[in-house]
Amino acid sequence: MDGLSQEVKEQVKETLDFRLGFIDFARVHFISALHGSGVGNLFESVREAYDSSTRRVGTSMLTRIMTMAVEDHQPPLVRGRRVKLKYAHAGGYNPPIVVIHGNQVKDLPDSYKRYLMNYFRKSLDVMGSPIRIQFKEGENPYANKRNTLTPTQMRKRKRLMKHIKKSK
Repeated sequence: MDGLSQEVKEQVKETLDFRLGFIDFARVHFISALHGSGVGNLFESVREAYDSSTRRVGTSMLTRIMTMAVEDHQPPLVRGRRVKLKYAHAGGYNPPIVVIHGNQVKDLPDSYKRYLMNYFRKSLDVMGSPIRIQFKEGENPYANKRNTLTPTQMRKRKRLMKHIKKSK
């Protein structure tokens, strides 16, 4: 950005922030190919991004951050029921992946997913690296099983059905 005034640099930075809003975790550096200025700051940011993306974080810390995020802002209702986030653990590094387990997490709105991603980024102080969040939910062990009635329940049902048919 050789030969540009400070006003033009600010305008370019605002335009970049507007057009590249989806990568708000990255820093913008102005470097000069002519003079070689600004390159030293670039390598500091590269080192910080690498350290952020390879940092190991334990399950207890991630779960604690998740519960703080839920306490600050409850997940919205999905089909009349509150989504329960149970625990979080690391799913990988470089970039950091946070796996969150809970009920009905597949139905969480994108706005709440972005909120969680930004909350984790702020709490873990991750700079220059994206954070991916994956959601997993447990399977219902009774989902495809029919309830088989015992002989006592069958007799009771038969007696009840007779009573209902007589009253009609």
